[in-house]
Amino acid sequence: MDWQTPEDTVPSAFITDANVRSLLGKPPATGAWREGDPAGQRQFITVTDLALEFSGKLPSARIAYETHGTLNDDASNAILVAHALTGDSHITGAPGAGHATGGWWNDLVGPGKAIDTDRWFVVAPNILGGCQGSTGPASHAPDGAEFGARFPFVTIRDQVSAQVALSDSLGIDRWAAVIGGSMGGMHALEWAVGHPDRLSKVAILAAPPVSTADQIAHNSVQVESIRTDPAFADGTYYDAADGDGPHRGLALARRLALINYRSSDELNERFERTWQSDVSPWGKGGRYAVESYLDFHGNKFARRFDANSYITLVEAMSSHDVARGRGTVQQALARATMPALVLGIDSDRLFPVSGQEIIAQHLPGNLDGNVPHIIHSPFGHDGFLIENDLMSVQLRRLLDI
Repeated sequence: MDWQTPEDTVPSAFITDANVRSLLGKPPATGAWREGDPAGQRQFITVTDLALEFSGKLPSARIAYETHGTLNDDASNAILVAHALTGDSHITGAPGAGHATGGWWNDLVGPGKAIDTDRWFVVAPNILGGCQGSTGPASHAPDGAEFGARFPFVTIRDQVSAQVALSDSLGIDRWAAVIGGSMGGMHALEWAVGHPDRLSKVAILAAPPVSTADQIAHNSVQVESIRTDPAFADGTYYDAADGDGPHRGLALARRLALINYRSSDELNERFERTWQSDVSPWGKGGRYAVESYLDFHGNKFARRFDANSYITLVEAMSSHDVARGRGTVQQALARATMPALVLGIDSDRLFPVSGQEIIAQHLPGNLDGNVPHIIHSPFGHDGFLIENDLMSVQLRRLLDI
């Protein structure tokens, strides 16, 4: 059912009456996983005194993660998969108690699949600052209230530091591979450059070496759409009644993001100028189908995510710069000598292929020499979540080395 499926993982489609009915009722103040909710497939570790780049230390941080497969005796078959901005640790599996949506890479992770859990021990953490089990703004601070907007500023490097601590807790000294797309690709790249002795292979999918001014601009508009929602209340909305939280601002942020996640060709070909109903949008109060598509997915998203967490993660993405404190981008990338899959999507307007070209040109172990592998897809940035057959071939190519 569509309401159980993250909108990132399926092609765009017209909104039906059944879709609309699935969102009846008032949205909660936050869609975060909260203490006392069903754990589902989550497991947890606690990290103490986690050093942050610009915000001192986080005295205690819980990291939620899920595992699939069996770790071998020498812990040499472990793969870390890092999720994108609005993903979580539920990489594969059905929706159910504790998991509002099914796995976001169901077709790629599992027995006999590209990331074969009969062969590999797969670990999928929820990132620091997220809202699906790991410590983030919706978690309780030492004073007993939610962190809210008081949650410390975290960077991509801070989130990788938390993943390193998870690795240590699991007894994994060296990952067979670290794989990530979009924001997860930023994490994968940071692993390769910042901790090259801790992984044997890396897959960097639809991610840039640095967040550009254009990308930061898009991020800032999304953040402000949340902060200017009166119900955001400076981030102190957790006690608000259903329907009284910042769901309008969060839904608007998601609408803005979705425009960049999909290609203009897909939206134009899928919806054209079609009306959503028989009511004209030409001064008669009707809507275009593409407007209803954005509205529906924005409103659905607001029921499964947290507004403060969205801000925290988007600002972490804006911080991404693999060269910070490491000289030039070229010098930073030269640190990562392991075999690497650098993959871009030709229709991606969020993280264009030009970013992957820079990474590929300077990664010594790039599988394709000095160029990235380019997937031809109409689905834009979300192609790495939708083009399962194409992704499967490339991941197998890396993992079978």
